[in-house]
Amino acid sequence: MMDVKQYLLKKKKVIDEALDCFLPQPDVYPCSIHQAMRYSVMGTGKRFRPILTVATFELLGGEGDGDILRAACALELIHTYSLIHDDLPCMDDDAWRRGKPTLHKAFDESIAVLAGDALSALAFELLASTGRSDIIHEVAKAIGAQGMVGGQVVDIETEGKPFSSKDVEYIHSQKTGALITVAARIGAILAGAGIQELTSVTRFGKDLGLAFQIVDDILNLEGETDTLGKSTGTDEKKKKATYPALFGLEHSRLEAQRFIEKAKKELDMLGTSAYILKALADFVIQRTR
Repeated sequence: MMDVKQYLLKKKKVIDEALDCFLPQPDVYPCSIHQAMRYSVMGTGKRFRPILTVATFELLGGEGDGDILRAACALELIHTYSLIHDDLPCMDDDAWRRGKPTLHKAFDESIAVLAGDALSALAFELLASTGRSDIIHEVAKAIGAQGMVGGQVVDIETEGKPFSSKDVEYIHSQKTGALITVAARIGAILAGAGIQELTSVTRFGKDLGLAFQIVDDILNLEGETDTLGKSTGTDEKKKKATYPALFGLEHSRLEAQRFIEKAKKELDMLGTSAYILKALADFVIQRTR
């Protein structure tokens, strides 16, 4: 069994090389937008979502790296676009991301908005190049008003106001969880998974997404900026709806672990070959960035 850190490094290298090919070169006119896109995408990102897509694809017997790499990279572009927009002054107004100034700080706000738009467009260009309308539909639904965007809306609207556990779970399951869930689903769909396998992977993704965001909440309170590569303490300062704010740190840790164990249980029907997805789940709970 491959060590999960080695697996992540190996797959990150593959994803990074593919992203470098898919992104426009920095000297292509208009240069500023292409340089901005590369500034945000290339670098120290974990590539967790595209790696999850590839891992699920391989687990379920998928072969070849053409369509799966295009789909996986599309998800990383969408994730990056969401971070660019999330960091904007009209949103969270963050100054650091992935260990360097956020895009609107390094370039300017207008280029940051447009770079996010361009990354989203390129993502769907890559998805369309697979010829699979089903995965285009999956991703569009996951990131729209009933998915990632909807979660961001509730995140903004609850800031500094009273909130409930229902609010927090909605924000986490949509803003973060929806893209993680669809990452696993796309890997399964492109591998030709059956209904039971797809159901198992979907449930795994949903629980994993909730755990991922709870850990993010905890790291925002306890983590170090140098380690995380982004500002810390911002959730508490802005009075955001988070698990620690509602339940405290210790209960949040228990909840994150509970969701991870629940996620891994969902994979039991897939047998011992699911070990790498379970290892990725454990990585989520153990990560420091």
